[in-house]
Amino acid sequence: MSLYRSIHRWRLRHVSEQGMLLLLAVVVGLLSGLAAVVLKTVVHYAGTLVSRLSEGSTVITHHSSLVIIFFLPLVGILLTMLFVKFVVRGDIGHGLPSVLLAISRNRSALPAKNMWSSLVASTLTVAFGGSVGLEAPIASTGSAIGSNIGRWFRLSPKSVRLLLGCGAAGAIAGIFKAPFAGIMFVLEVFLFDLTATTALPLLIASLTAATVAYFLMGTSVQFTFSISEQFALSQLPFYMVLGVFCAAVSVYFLRVTDRVEAWFARRRNPWVRMLVGGLLLGVLVVVFPPLYGEGYASLTELLHGNPGTLFAGSLYSSQAGKAWVTLGVLFALILLKGVATATTIGAGGVGGTFGPSLVIGGLSGYFIAMLGNQLGLPPQSTANFALVGMAAVMTGVMHAPFMATFLIAEITGGYGLLVPLLTASAVTYLCISPFERHSIYARKLAAQGNLLTHDKDASAWHLLDMRSLIENNFVIVRSGDRLRDLVEAIKDSRRNLFPVLSSDDKFLGVIVLDDVRKIIFNTELYDSVTVDELMHPLSEGDLVRSSDTLSDVVEKFRISDRYNLVVIDEQQNYLGFLSRANTFSAYRRFISDTSDE
Repeated sequence: MSLYRSIHRWRLRHVSEQGMLLLLAVVVGLLSGLAAVVLKTVVHYAGTLVSRLSEGSTVITHHSSLVIIFFLPLVGILLTMLFVKFVVRGDIGHGLPSVLLAISRNRSALPAKNMWSSLVASTLTVAFGGSVGLEAPIASTGSAIGSNIGRWFRLSPKSVRLLLGCGAAGAIAGIFKAPFAGIMFVLEVFLFDLTATTALPLLIASLTAATVAYFLMGTSVQFTFSISEQFALSQLPFYMVLGVFCAAVSVYFLRVTDRVEAWFARRRNPWVRMLVGGLLLGVLVVVFPPLYGEGYASLTELLHGNPGTLFAGSLYSSQAGKAWVTLGVLFALILLKGVATATTIGAGGVGGTFGPSLVIGGLSGYFIAMLGNQLGLPPQSTANFALVGMAAVMTGVMHAPFMATFLIAEITGGYGLLVPLLTASAVTYLCISPFERHSIYARKLAAQGNLLTHDKDASAWHLLDMRSLIENNFVIVRSGDRLRDLVEAIKDSRRNLFPVLSSDDKFLGVIVLDDVRKIIFNTELYDSVTVDELMHPLSEGDLVRSSDTLSDVVEKFRISDRYNLVVIDEQQNYLGFLSRANTFSAYRRFISDTSDE
C-alpha cells in the first residue's frame, strides 16, 4: 500500500493527467490486444480439436460423431454456468449493455472481475459450439481493463471513461486487426464524441492492440479476405436492394433474439434453462452444422466460392451442388442464427451478437447475389455481396455504419468496395431507423432512461437522480400550530422556508421568514396567530412531483422566479425541496464528468 501511495504521489508531481492518459492508452491497448489474441487463439484451437474428433465422419456410418456434436453445446453451457457460479460467484454482467450502463450511471466504474470473467466464460461457451460471438465479451474485457487501470491511477472520471473506451477500441482492433474499426466502434456504439481529447488516446490504443495481434498471430487464426472482383457503378441498384433486405433481416434478428431470450427468462430454474437450451441448440447444430460456434469458418468458405461447406456433415449432404437447395439452406441459416444465438445466451452461455450479425450479414449478401443470378439478372459477385451484407446487417443491428464500413474495408485490405459498403449501410440505416432507434446494446437502456447519448444536456436531465438532490433539512410546522411554535422552529432552523404539513404529512403550503419577521418579536401574538394565517399556498408551478423528470424541474425553474421548489409525492406527502443552485451545480458536474472535450 505504501508503494502504491508513493507511485501515486510521484505521478501527481511529475506527470500531467493528459500525459498519463496517453501513456496508459498504450498499456490498455497492449493488454486488450493480448486478451484478444489469447481468446481467439484458444477458441480456434479448441474448435480445431473438436473438428478433428469428427473428421471424415458421415451421418450414416458414424453416429457417435453426431452424438458428440449434439451434446457439446450443452456441455459448454454447463461448464460456463459452473464457472460463473463457483469461480466468479456473482453476476457476470450483460456484456456491452453493462458497459454502457457503467458509463451512464456509475462513472465508468467496472468490477475488476470483468477483466477476466467474460474472457473465460465466453471461451467455454464458444469452444464447445455455443452459437455466439467473441467480440462483445472481449470488448467488455478491454473496457474493464481500461476502467480499472484508470481508477487504479486515480484519474478523473472523464479520463477513466476515455480509458474504458480505449480498452474497447483496442479489443476490436486486436480481434480483427482493424484499428479504425476499433475507434469507430467506440464512437458509434459507446456514443463517444470525436474531439481532440478523445482522438489521440483511442488511436494509440487501437494501433497498439492491432500491432500486438499482427505480431503474435500474423495472418492465422483470423477472418481475412482479399477482393478479386471489382465493383462497377452499374451494380449500385442491386446493392441498394441488398440494403433493404438487410434492414428486414436486422429487424427480424432483433425481434427474434428479444423473444427467445424473454422465453428463457420466464423459466425460473437456471438448470432447466440450461438443459432445454443446450438440447435445442444441439438439435440446431446437428441439422444445420454452420450454426455451430461463431460461424466464421463457413462464412470464409462462402467468400471463397465454396457453398458446399454448408452441407458438410449435414443430414442433407447429398443435396450439395443444387442451387435452389443451397438458397433454401442459406435462408434457413439467416432465420435460425438469431434463434441459436439467443438460445445460447438464454440457456446460460456467455457471448455476444457482434459475430452473429457479421455471419448473418454474409449469408444475406450471398443469398441475394445467388438468388439474382439464379433468376437471370445481371450476374453479381457473391463474395462482394456477402462482404457488403456483413456491413449492412451490422449497421442495422448496431447502428454503426462507419464502424461496419471500416471493418470490412480493413478485413479485405482495401477500399475497393467503399461505395457499395456506404450505400448499402446507408439504405439499411434509413430503413431500420423507424423501427429501431437504438443499437441492440443500447435499446433496453434507452427505454429505461439509462443511456448517455451525444446530447449531453438531455442525458444530464435524464440520468441525474432527482431524489439525490432533494434537500430535507427544513424544519416543518403543522397546521393549527401557533406563532409560538413557529418561533421555536425558527430557532432550530438555518433556512428561511418552513413547510406547513397536515397531521397526516400532506403538504399544505409554506411560510417565508421575511413575511413574519415583523411579528416574531411581538409576544402578545404568540398564541393568537396560527401558522395557517401566515402560510402561502403554492401553485402547481411551484410544486414538483416525485414522478416528474428533472427536465420538468428545469422548465419550472425557468418559468418561475423561485429559488426553491417543493417536492411532493403523488399522495401530496411532503418530501423536501429542490434548490435552483444545487440542481444546476449537479448538472455542471455531470457535463464535466461526461464531456469528451
